[in-house]
Amino acid sequence: MIDRDPLPQSLSGVLPVFQTPFHNDESLDIETLNRELNWLLDMGVAGVVMAMVSEVLRLSHFERKQLAEHVCGFVGDRCTTVISVGAESTHTAVELAVHAESTGAHAVMAIPPVATAPEESELHLYYEQLLRAVAIPVIVQDASGYVGRPMSIELQAKLLDAWGDRVQFKPEATPVGPRLSALRDATHGRARVFEGSGGMYLVDNYHRGVVGTMPGADLARANLALWNALEDDDQGRADQISLPLIALVSLQTSLDAFLAIEKHLLVRQGIFSNTVIRGPVGFQLDDESRSEVDRLFDLLETALN
Repeated sequence: MIDRDPLPQSLSGVLPVFQTPFHNDESLDIETLNRELNWLLDMGVAGVVMAMVSEVLRLSHFERKQLAEHVCGFVGDRCTTVISVGAESTHTAVELAVHAESTGAHAVMAIPPVATAPEESELHLYYEQLLRAVAIPVIVQDASGYVGRPMSIELQAKLLDAWGDRVQFKPEATPVGPRLSALRDATHGRARVFEGSGGMYLVDNYHRGVVGTMPGADLARANLALWNALEDDDQGRADQISLPLIALVSLQTSLDAFLAIEKHLLVRQGIFSNTVIRGPVGFQLDDESRSEVDRLFDLLETALN
């Protein structure tokens, strides 16, 4: 096991979720992945995350381990690494978490199983077994804004009471803002919470107390500039950036819409050479939608510059 300081307070700021590049035959494109990771590191992001828009649910078990091992080794201690380990069984999630820790991840993140509707007692046991299996922080991801069912505030608060700051949160159930505040209030402000809407709700969520944000890599530069404006209490600059950002992210209404638009924008920025997504896909970026994405991205670039 790599000796890594798991300090939970190091998890903060802008930690983009990288998109997984594929060759035309849908095999992993490691050379392009390295280019993407270096691009993010050169921006000064606080960390990188392997999660839903990394297409983890479309990777084989072997590929998930391969990707986690490569990313943690490539990034090293240049920034924080967070690896998604959520699975359909506790056994598999624990195996992935132990592997992620052994390869040097600073934290793991887990969605609940999505193919079943377990009782809260079962979900509590799922997360407790993850927490027992590793020493690094475990981020509880309620991804029900686009997959799965919402988790109760009570369950999340109970986990924090039992395990302290090693349990952190990425709540994406709707309505995002009110539920975030409910989690904050239920934990008396102790919950360390990450925003996960691609930046669409970042201004609102920042004022509700989030400690960081996990946007897609394609809009990392905008989210980093927005985060810095909020940290500097520069509301004018925050508004200038957030308005075109909100309009752009609002077009991403599903997991596959996020993927299609994100990969298009990574190609546009010279990071990816193609927009290959493993199918079957639930969203196609048609010509008119692509034109609108490009128009809004131009407005965002103008605001940033």
